[in-house]
Amino acid sequence: MAEVLVEFDAAFQGSNGAKYSPRACTKAADDGRWEGWLEFSDLDTGAVIRTARETIQPTRDDVMYWATGLTRVYLEGALARALTPARRSEPLRVDVDPAFDGPAPVEVPADVPRTARAVLDPFEVYAQGERVLRQELSALDIDHLRAIVQAHGLDGGAGAASRVPAVVVEYIVAEVRAR
Repeated sequence: MAEVLVEFDAAFQGSNGAKYSPRACTKAADDGRWEGWLEFSDLDTGAVIRTARETIQPTRDDVMYWATGLTRVYLEGALARALTPARRSEPLRVDVDPAFDGPAPVEVPADVPRTARAVLDPFEVYAQGERVLRQELSALDIDHLRAIVQAHGLDGGAGAASRVPAVVVEYIVAEVRAR
């Protein structure tokens, strides 16, 4: 059953020009916790408006603690929320089927050469140390290693064509060290 916890000794003017007196209310929720909300009584007409749930607490005492800590600014904001509740917007529904089963494929014109994109510059990483370069390269798969070889002009040696990532890593390190 709902109950009034605190009746505030204050009056606030709403955006509609009416004066309201606030009070904090509570009730036990279905899950055993306690909900808190605010009600505002129009001092001229007696009409009452309320906010949505402002807090949920484990005990009634916790809601009381919340209510006794409310500031004038909070209560003014709550009155504004109560006078202009948030509008629930429904998502726009369009009952039209798409013309295609998926997005257009990415096509590269035939006259544009396909070049592999290197995920790192081995020369820049080598400036941090050979051990760092070896660690960074060892974390990559064979396709990324080959892209680095191709993008940085390191191809030509037998190690560049290897199918074993560790061999390609050592090849790249040796080529970068030699340059």
